[in-house]
Amino acid sequence: MNVFSKRRSNRVIRPLLALLMAGVFGFGVSAPTLSMAAPAPLDLKVDTSPQKPLVNLPDFTPIIKKVGDTVVNISSTSTKTISQGASNPFPPSSPFHQFFQQFMAPGGPKQQKVEDLGSGFIISPNGYIVTAAHVVRGADHIMVTLTNHQAYPAKLVGLSVRYDTALLKINAKNLPTAPIGNSDKLQVGQWLLAVGAPFGFFNTVTQGVVSAVNRTLPNDDQYIPFIQTDVPINPGNSGGPLLNMSGQVVGINDQIYTSSGGYMGLSFSIPINTVMRVVHALAEHKQIQFGWLGVEVQDVTAKMGQALHLKEPVGALVASVEPNSPAAKAGLEPGDVVVTYNDKPVYEVGQLPPMVGNTQPGTRVKIGILRNGKPMTLNVTIGTLPKNANEAGPGGSSSNQSGNVARLQIQIQPLTAKAAKNLGIKHGVLVIGVGSGPAAQAGIAPGMVIQDIGQKPVDSPAQLEKIVAGLPAGEPIPVRVRNGKQSLYTVVILPPAGS
Repeated sequence: MNVFSKRRSNRVIRPLLALLMAGVFGFGVSAPTLSMAAPAPLDLKVDTSPQKPLVNLPDFTPIIKKVGDTVVNISSTSTKTISQGASNPFPPSSPFHQFFQQFMAPGGPKQQKVEDLGSGFIISPNGYIVTAAHVVRGADHIMVTLTNHQAYPAKLVGLSVRYDTALLKINAKNLPTAPIGNSDKLQVGQWLLAVGAPFGFFNTVTQGVVSAVNRTLPNDDQYIPFIQTDVPINPGNSGGPLLNMSGQVVGINDQIYTSSGGYMGLSFSIPINTVMRVVHALAEHKQIQFGWLGVEVQDVTAKMGQALHLKEPVGALVASVEPNSPAAKAGLEPGDVVVTYNDKPVYEVGQLPPMVGNTQPGTRVKIGILRNGKPMTLNVTIGTLPKNANEAGPGGSSSNQSGNVARLQIQIQPLTAKAAKNLGIKHGVLVIGVGSGPAAQAGIAPGMVIQDIGQKPVDSPAQLEKIVAGLPAGEPIPVRVRNGKQSLYTVVILPPAGS
């Protein structure tokens, strides 16, 4: 018997010895008794009373019963060019060309049919349907399927890439229509529903709340004031309706923020007020016009707010004003900070472009600004966004009157009239060299044009050196520079004079 079996045997023997000793010496140890009685029958009670919720939670079924039939599934087929593998790395004249050619796939790029899925919703009984532009853009064939499984070929009435909105038309009558709401009344925390076909699962309903409004996205069009939600949407939801608790469409589901390709808690929808502005123009075959102010704006950082003598770093900092633009005619100047637009607050730079872009050209609005820390109100008549903007480089300078500004550690020279015209500016000095110092730390580089420093315009190297000599040390100083077609503000902190 091995060690393990001995130990196991001891656990059995010791209880038997205890029982024997109890019987001999009367230790009062009683042995357990076994009962062979039948088990009691299962007493199962089924609750047949009317079902009532024990807690109050949202019930979304009335909304889906009201609006569900207005949601459609959209499939579009497009032709895309597909590469057929790697190309021969050697030219035909090379002796290696023929050798590698035998390993190449036959033929060049080929055309391939690609099918995309999306969603949409009906807005009129005679077959007008709204969806996202990226669902149908470039499509050769579009099919719309209703909830009753009837399928119709759809005609693309028009689309706007800038607003990612498209209008379709199918040949049908007496269709149910989705009620259109007012996205301007949305508030953070309100319940919302999304209906669509994520990953092809038709008529899927998901729910969530408004996370933020008037949200701008990086690398996206600046004229869309997105609704941010935590409503789960995925590929295939695009173009479907975002519904409020009254069963009204308040947006169209457009995109998600993800690193995996699936939903991660951040969903973005285009407000229905923006969508319908585009839809009306498309239905009437009119050009979509965008409001135009004629300024370049940037964010107000904490250092910039201190340099501009602001109580707090809020608003949109005007970096440049285009000549003869609505902003110029109204008296807006570089260095002004826009804090209200049409009586609505502007807390950050991303809020202003959608406000302006969605304003009907010709509308007169009030713009609240801070100039040198003092509040002012300007009246601006919004113009129409030009179709094409001229891109101008900094140009060259034939002047040899260069100079050095020791406190900035830069080398500069005058700006020629031709270069100033190409850039669309009237004054400034061209940076031709930057050493290790305050200018480099502020991001100023050769090729840029310094227009203002300390909110004073610069016309010549001598003037810049004179202004810099009188500026305080150790304090943030605003500097306006021109980099190609873009003007922006940066902050420099100067060392003591003579150091």
